[in-house]
Amino acid sequence: MPAVSKGDGMRGLAVFISDIRNCKSKEAEIKRINKELANIRSKFKGDKALDGYSKKKYVCKLLFIFLLGHDIDFGHMEAVNLLSSNKYTEKQIGYLFISVLVNSNSELIRLINNAIKNDLSSRNPTFMCLALHCIANVGSREMAEAFAGEIPRILVAGDTMDSVKQSAALCLLRLYKTSPDLVLMGEWTSRVVHLLNDQHMGVVTAAISLITCLSQKNPDEFKTCVSLAVSRLSRIVSSASTDLQDYTYYFVPAPWLSCKLLRLLQCYPPPEDGAVKGRLVECLETILNKAQEPPKSKKVQHSNAKNAILFEAISLIIHYDSEPNLLVRACNQLGQFLQHRETNLRYLALESMCTLASSEFSHEAVKTHIETVINALKTERDVSVRQRAADLLYAMCDRSNAKQIVAEMLSYLETADYSIREEMVLKVAILAEKYAVDYSWYVDTILNLIRIAGDYVSEEVWYRVIQIVINRDDVQGYAAKTVFEALQAPACHENMVKVGGYILGEFGNLIAGDPRSSPLVQFNLLHSKFHLCSVPTRALLLSAYIKFINLFPETKSTIQEVLRSDSQIRNSDVELQQRAVEYLKLSSIASTDVLATVLEEMPPFPERESSILAKLKKKKGPGAVSVNELEEGKREGELNGGGERGDNSGISASNASTPSPSADLLGLRTVPPVSAAAPSAGSLLVDVFSEAGVNDDGFLRDMEPPTESSDSLLAEGSGDSDSAPPSAVSEDPAPPLPESNELLNKFVCKNNGVLFENQLLQIGIKSEYRQNLGRMYLFYGNKTSVQFVTFTTTVTCPGELQSQLNVQTKIVEPLIEGGAQVQQVINIECLTDFLDAPLLNIKFRYGGALQNLTLKLPVTINKFFQPTEMASHDFFQRWKQLSQPQQEAQKIFKANHAMDTEVLKAKLLGLGMALLENVDPNPENFVCAGVIQTKAQQVGSLLRLEPNAQAQMYRLTLRSSKDTVSQRLCELLAEQF
Repeated sequence: MPAVSKGDGMRGLAVFISDIRNCKSKEAEIKRINKELANIRSKFKGDKALDGYSKKKYVCKLLFIFLLGHDIDFGHMEAVNLLSSNKYTEKQIGYLFISVLVNSNSELIRLINNAIKNDLSSRNPTFMCLALHCIANVGSREMAEAFAGEIPRILVAGDTMDSVKQSAALCLLRLYKTSPDLVLMGEWTSRVVHLLNDQHMGVVTAAISLITCLSQKNPDEFKTCVSLAVSRLSRIVSSASTDLQDYTYYFVPAPWLSCKLLRLLQCYPPPEDGAVKGRLVECLETILNKAQEPPKSKKVQHSNAKNAILFEAISLIIHYDSEPNLLVRACNQLGQFLQHRETNLRYLALESMCTLASSEFSHEAVKTHIETVINALKTERDVSVRQRAADLLYAMCDRSNAKQIVAEMLSYLETADYSIREEMVLKVAILAEKYAVDYSWYVDTILNLIRIAGDYVSEEVWYRVIQIVINRDDVQGYAAKTVFEALQAPACHENMVKVGGYILGEFGNLIAGDPRSSPLVQFNLLHSKFHLCSVPTRALLLSAYIKFINLFPETKSTIQEVLRSDSQIRNSDVELQQRAVEYLKLSSIASTDVLATVLEEMPPFPERESSILAKLKKKKGPGAVSVNELEEGKREGELNGGGERGDNSGISASNASTPSPSADLLGLRTVPPVSAAAPSAGSLLVDVFSEAGVNDDGFLRDMEPPTESSDSLLAEGSGDSDSAPPSAVSEDPAPPLPESNELLNKFVCKNNGVLFENQLLQIGIKSEYRQNLGRMYLFYGNKTSVQFVTFTTTVTCPGELQSQLNVQTKIVEPLIEGGAQVQQVINIECLTDFLDAPLLNIKFRYGGALQNLTLKLPVTINKFFQPTEMASHDFFQRWKQLSQPQQEAQKIFKANHAMDTEVLKAKLLGLGMALLENVDPNPENFVCAGVIQTKAQQVGSLLRLEPNAQAQMYRLTLRSSKDTVSQRLCELLAEQF
């Protein structure tokens, strides 16, 4: 309760509180409260007017009753009346009651706002502070609408008391957090920033909280705060503990203000002014030097304050990532904390070093502490500290220490906490793949991983080892031998059986020459695990058995007996039963040549990014330690394994069978993407493409919504699709028209319009895209009065595009009457990034003459962009991370069109990326961010367009996590401006 003066003790309140405390039971307390509520209600409704003291006393009792957990439905008007009192204690109780009990929808808000306005204009600092505290406590939108324009004026006024300025700054911060659209600084911006120079340290501390929040949303408006923050930080850091006596906390000058200043500087890139940057570097060096000095006090408050400033300084050094000397010093300082007796310090040191490990300047310095980190992994009592140690080992790993780190993590995995085992497994798998020079070591590591923590080995991990083994001829024999030995263990994890079944089914012949691993021994070994496995694994083993019949004809009779047994052909699971029946029949009736063709060795998997990395990112969330670094450096150590197609059955003929949901023999069910869950392609397209009307000229004006169903992209066929009926024209497709590239470029930044038009035919287009899926509607209009007959269209993907795009087409009507139009639906799935465009060939007869033309469909990589909003500091941090030469594409070119700002913005938005406002220091420049969504991976891209109106030139810079994407986007965009 609020403090009151000695002569204003409210004896009745004290007696009531005493009575409540003396109640022996809940019932007695409720009875006493109800009695008091009845008394207060009668007093408020009585004819006798209550004086201010009585109102205050009764309102205070109501407040106390509310705090005990009882509802209060009266007394609000009396509290509002107290606001008009000139006595501080009465006004204070009134504001306190309103702050606690009045909600933003109350009918009294207007009266309360009037009372607050009166107090704000009274120039009485005490009353002004009470009013500001009430605004901040309620913080409603109505309050923001009423006072958002008044509070900045109070904050920067020269005659405002320091205590009021503090309250005004924090009140404005509260309103900005609840209603940012109503708090517009505008003309007050520079004056608010200059509060950093205020003589009163309390005002500076309050103001910097407000400026930091405003800077995060509008960095350009407040960028002048950087030099002032550096100046103020320099004065604090260089001062002695006696210089700021009122703000010195256990011999540390202004620790809270120092931390806030360092945090504010993390909202901006390093200062461009050399003098300011030099002064800031001096400040950071001084903080690091002071950390080495002997403590001036043994109390924990001293070390906490000192270390708080140190860790914020290190965070700023890491954020800038431009001062090698400071980065190394920060690393050495953190290294001292790794063995500190305080658990929290060890945790923070490990966490900060994880970030330092990603810097090229400090990576080597971090590696010097590897033994200490390994020891922490083994001996730390706190599981969270052990997890940070594992994160740091993962972050500091490179080719020179990969085997040591992987061995230590495997060793720790045997005793690791269950909560972090899955994450540890993913990290070991990623490191083993990325830094494997010797593929036999990689195979040993993954099999050891399955042996130690098989329950935590996800499908992505064992899919990946199979992909790599299939793609590497030199490791196939070793993998078969190793997995054969691993399967001989009495207790063998089911994931090991899956790997063994697949590898022996493909490459068991490589070890069959040894009597100890003869074909029959291999089969008996696998079949001894059969009864212990789940249905999906049994399905995989059955496929391995039929593979054995092809590899080892001498095992045919033995395997046929197994397939013929009642437990197989009469199995209650329809998938196992169907496989057994089909495989038995296949082995009985097929000739040796047919069997060899159907059961031939699996082809190599296409090169794709490992899905294990995406799995780890999903598990760790957006703040995953060093995941970006692994992703960007992956090409350097990538094995020749394919992408996430750990799903091939190895049996071509089995594609005709109908798999049950429970069966997954690496090929009858596709591995789901590891990205965030999304609706199925079918449901997605129903939503996205519910309308197909186009607003354009000519024939496009009268388009009707499509009648075709919006089924899954893969509803019909696969690969290139041909819509021609059997009687279609058989002539070869014509080469693409000379103007095909020009027509394609017209649609880079738009999705609707006229694709092609001549005296006979007009082709309109409308397309929409969501994630890696697209749907395109083509409208063929007959501009003549004569029929088009045998009208056929064919969409083809030339060359490598077949494995990069999956295109499905609906059959188009073969007859188009004069003046009529027909519609065709094309479904598109982006599998991975691509350069070329699909070709659309159109053939028809007009007046007996064959018309044959080929166009490029306007499907370009930017169509699969997902816009990504980023703050300024996030953008430049990511820009800096994408700094490898191959990740950047740049082009300087002459403007092809008038340099209109609005047109440029429209084109950049049409590109599909997010246009980021107030990010680039030069307001004339444009920056964009987006992520290209493909089935195989996501490719982050950043764009910067710098127009030079005087020279009529542009400089276009693109940075992507994949070099081919940067080049392609740069080529496409250079033609647009």
